Amino acid sequence: MENTKEVAFYIFCKPLLHFFISQIERSSRVERKRRDSFGMFDGYDSCSEDTSSSSSSDESEEEVAPLPSSLPIIKNNGQIYTYPDGKSGMATCEMCGMVGVRDAFYSKTKRFCSVSCSRSYSSNSKKASILARLQVAGKPPTKKAKVLQKQPLVAKLAAYAQYQATLQNQAKTKAAVPVEGFSWGSYINSNSFTAAPVTCFKHAPMGTCWGDIAEGVRVEVPNTDCSLPTKVFWIAGIVKLAGYNALLRYEGFENDSSLDFWCNICGSDIHPVGWCATSGKPLVPPQTVQHKYTNWKAFLVKRLTGAKTLPPDFSQKVSESMQYPFKTSMRVEVVDKTHLCRTRVAVVESVIGGRLRLVYEESEDKTDDFWCHMYSPLIHHIGWSRSIGHRFKRSDIAKKQDGHFDAPPHLFMKVKEVDAAGEWFKEGMKLEAIDPLNLSAICVATVRKVLADGYLMIGIDGSEAADGSDWFCYHATSPSIFPVGFCEINMIELTPPRGYAKLPFKWFDYLRETDSIAAPVKLFNKEVPNHGFHVGMKLEAVDLMEPRLVCVATVTRIIHRLLRIHFDGWEDEYDQWVDCESPDLYPVGWCQLTGYQLQPPAPQSSRDSQSSSSKQKKKAKSQQYKGQKKMTSLQLKEELLDGEEYSFLQGTSDQESNGSASYYIKQEP
Repeated sequence: MENTKEVAFYIFCKPLLHFFISQIERSSRVERKRRDSFGMFDGYDSCSEDTSSSSSSDESEEEVAPLPSSLPIIKNNGQIYTYPDGKSGMATCEMCGMVGVRDAFYSKTKRFCSVSCSRSYSSNSKKASILARLQVAGKPPTKKAKVLQKQPLVAKLAAYAQYQATLQNQAKTKAAVPVEGFSWGSYINSNSFTAAPVTCFKHAPMGTCWGDIAEGVRVEVPNTDCSLPTKVFWIAGIVKLAGYNALLRYEGFENDSSLDFWCNICGSDIHPVGWCATSGKPLVPPQTVQHKYTNWKAFLVKRLTGAKTLPPDFSQKVSESMQYPFKTSMRVEVVDKTHLCRTRVAVVESVIGGRLRLVYEESEDKTDDFWCHMYSPLIHHIGWSRSIGHRFKRSDIAKKQDGHFDAPPHLFMKVKEVDAAGEWFKEGMKLEAIDPLNLSAICVATVRKVLADGYLMIGIDGSEAADGSDWFCYHATSPSIFPVGFCEINMIELTPPRGYAKLPFKWFDYLRETDSIAAPVKLFNKEVPNHGFHVGMKLEAVDLMEPRLVCVATVTRIIHRLLRIHFDGWEDEYDQWVDCESPDLYPVGWCQLTGYQLQPPAPQSSRDSQSSSSKQKKKAKSQQYKGQKKMTSLQLKEELLDGEEYSFLQGTSDQESNGSASYYIKQEP
């Protein structure tokens, strides 16, 4: 029966093995070479273990005929095999369950990966290898995973198919792009910073399927401490995790951190333990610690038993999570950066990591652009403005340009449905809102217009244009609008209306003086997700005043779901209030992974000149959005930005609560 299976396997795999078999010539039996210190391939065999044959007489060795030296060389059990373009059959060891290149297996029948497995099987010791017992992160071994059960032909073919799929996924994975002059690893190490975990960013690659990747997880990575001319690998453990970046230490270095290195865990050179065996890649211990152990197999068995590694489909998940539905030439409606009160048609010019560079349709030289994430509340499908009654600037272009097409409505972020039939927002109601022209401030605001589907037009009291050109659109469930008293109960300095003389500002007095009412508290979004952020965490964040820039940033304050984002190296006046689920926040290493340009912390020279140039920078930022607004309104807004800076009061309301809480002040009668 066994012979029948072997013949069937040979016939089935004959097309794949044809090239290799044609170059093998049988010759007289040669003495098997002893393994050297680099003989640990396709399994964790000891480099000092004697590999002299002692099995039955029907086992024989084959010598590979000389082949061109340019082909990749793979060592196994002290013998050298050359495989053209990796086209070779796969086999599974009947003793340890290890999958590897079939022709590199021991014995004529290729049933075992090494002499030790052959002996163990014969003596019925039934000792499982480390690979069979190694836990995949989050997926402990099941009862069905019987190491000693002989693998069927289908399993062998599936292993080979997985090997080919791995190569294809690697080709699709975009190479990480380093940031010139800045290293997250050095920045975090030198200051003992902590980064926000990837699970905090549901919109980012792997944000929803990160799993149990944490310190202690083992991976296979290129071995840079080696003098061999070919690329070899070794096992390393995660010492510290910072977003996508991991500080790795090679196995065998114990407490020695001299060769620790940072890398992006989603990079194409990071693999789960066992990948080398499946792919026929060599495992080589680093030169620095090569002398420490004479039996590396025993060492790895001890170190890796019960350890976790990446899921076998990790690289595939990374590739899938970096596929984006928006394509170039798609048409969308997006906020007009010169008049916030209206939208315009724009065309997707490029997509990087889910961020869209949109060029306004009327821009002939394609320089009038706007950056945002594909899940941003600022973009909508064509026809959205008309459907809800929002202002819209009609394009001078009579018809769509060739190749441009409307983005399907289902690609856009859906807002929560609301019931406006009963008690609802009304024009003139007062509230508190983040000023989109000065994101460091929460201001006194008014509902200026109620649109359909729960959308509202909001204006900042005391600094509005007469024609309403600086009104901005927020949905009723937006985390950027708050009920009256939100800042007071959470000890945030509320920015009063421009020119309001009665300070300190009191809502009760202001409502009475303006003969207005506060929007009911129950109409606001009070959901607080378990976001996982903590004060001091590092991340990469968009400067929403210059949305093409992604910068090194820190969470400096947390008010339930509201985060205060500080841009490292810059003054606090550039801080921005951002929601914890904002698509403009990313894990450490996101720019490197996607190829987006990261803005490093401001150098010392820039910090020294901030005090003299801060007003000019804020003025330039605000003009990016205001554009052609009436001069009177422009002057008012600039005076507001150039005026007194408001700082936060420190108190117990600087909560890091991830659950709901009573953070709305009771309204006075």
